[in-house]
Amino acid sequence: MRKILSVAMIVAAATAVDASQGTAAAQQAQGKKAGDLMLRLRGIGVIPDESSSVSVIGGSIDATNTATPEFDISYFFTDNFAVELIAAATKHDIKAKGTTIGSPTLGSTWLLPPTVTVQYHPMPRERFSPYVGLGANVSFFFDEKPNRGAGITGLKIDNGVGVALQAGIDVNIQGNWYANFDVKKLFLNVDGKVNGGAIKADVDLDPWIIGLGVGYKF
Repeated sequence: MRKILSVAMIVAAATAVDASQGTAAAQQAQGKKAGDLMLRLRGIGVIPDESSSVSVIGGSIDATNTATPEFDISYFFTDNFAVELIAAATKHDIKAKGTTIGSPTLGSTWLLPPTVTVQYHPMPRERFSPYVGLGANVSFFFDEKPNRGAGITGLKIDNGVGVALQAGIDVNIQGNWYANFDVKKLFLNVDGKVNGGAIKADVDLDPWIIGLGVGYKF
């Protein structure tokens, strides 16, 4: 939550500076309309909000926070509605907490979570243009590496499918350039196996994805 508030404060400060540019800059706002294509590059923080159950050893599973670049593309099929596809890959350490064998690091994994949302833009022609979205996420886990130093010989996390909620704002800086702040919440349940299934975990990862970046509209 502290990280979310920090990002929100940065965006608020950036918005205040942008607003101070005055009426002349506001008159350059291009707006968004049907047929537009928008490309964005964001820096994102991925913050798992997990809950879990673990067989045999009890305790819970914890996935570390991480940050990475993210690319997305949006197409406006009407003035108010757009579809967005995002793509990014993140690496996470996987830890066990409060188990009968302590709190070892189980290993690490890469996550590729392509997400598609349908967005509603209530004020597409305004310089400050918020939006909300609803969609689906497919999460692919790959390159799992067990922590053999802790006696972990195998780590496997199954791919998952979940619902995605989204809210954000585009701020027209000048011409076709936009600043963007975006928040997504994924609802994602996955199964994990340690040492060939000797230990199993049912994990609700449910990550927050907080993004700040720039976009260009074609």
